[in-house]
Amino acid sequence: MFRGRSLLCLLDFETHEIEKMLDVSFIMKNYVYHNNVPSSLSGKRVALLFEKPSTRTRVSTELAVSMLGGIPIVLNKQDLQWSRGEPIEDTGRVLGRVVNGIGARVLNHLTLVKLKESSGVPVFNLLSDLSHPLQALADLMTIRERFGNNLIKIAFVGDGTDNVLLSLMAIVAKLGLELHIATPKELKPREDLFKIISEIADDTGSVIEFHEDPYDAVRGVHVVYTDVWVSMGQENIAEQKKKLLQNYRVTSDLMKYAVKDAIFMHCLPANRGEEVELEVIDGPKSAVWDQAENRLYTAMAVFSLFI
Repeated sequence: MFRGRSLLCLLDFETHEIEKMLDVSFIMKNYVYHNNVPSSLSGKRVALLFEKPSTRTRVSTELAVSMLGGIPIVLNKQDLQWSRGEPIEDTGRVLGRVVNGIGARVLNHLTLVKLKESSGVPVFNLLSDLSHPLQALADLMTIRERFGNNLIKIAFVGDGTDNVLLSLMAIVAKLGLELHIATPKELKPREDLFKIISEIADDTGSVIEFHEDPYDAVRGVHVVYTDVWVSMGQENIAEQKKKLLQNYRVTSDLMKYAVKDAIFMHCLPANRGEEVELEVIDGPKSAVWDQAENRLYTAMAVFSLFI
């Protein structure tokens, strides 16, 4: 089903394939907790390229390869001739001769496409300007740990152009869930991508709605999700975005409008006092640490299935 394929965007996969990735993520977590991890990647080499700084993605992917018996080769951009202008296609061609898979965290999604086309081995999106599929899998895993497979409601409060939100929309649409997005009208997702997601949602019965008032979006939901207002590489428009989003902070008062057992989620890193109040992210409703831990198991699942 997966062997030899790449994971660049969840929109490329069928619902049953995403469900399989989630199922194996839970299996991997059980293996880890019982100290019974299979050697799925024994003898396999996986290059992990980082054009951007990383904590959770670096730790989870490097550990995933190692724990499954593989050999992770971690390369920051400055370690490679890529940083001196060598075409990424040449990097891909070389790596494709000596490794069994490539994970890459990049500034431009096109870099992933070029790596996939040039390397001939599975390529994994470890975050791009377009999407963050491993994060979305960990998000749904975390939600299902709390609420099971029930058709829960999710709210995202913040930047409607956010790459994490795009992957969240994709997985929500594929799984037939309900998502309410609170964002200023100036920060809506790309129309071409949202058109694709909307067509999928129509087929699965998923509901994805936009609100300018965060209180409208959060009312009656089970999950309240946010992300940083200014992503890496957006420093030149930081003040403009902060001004647009100043009324889209997740506060204790906002959380009161969700259901009683609602959880707060954030992909991290977080700016306390900006997109979320300290009392929320460090409070009893916060699921962010479970969410971060689950990044390991989704990485293990994907690598074991695809490589």
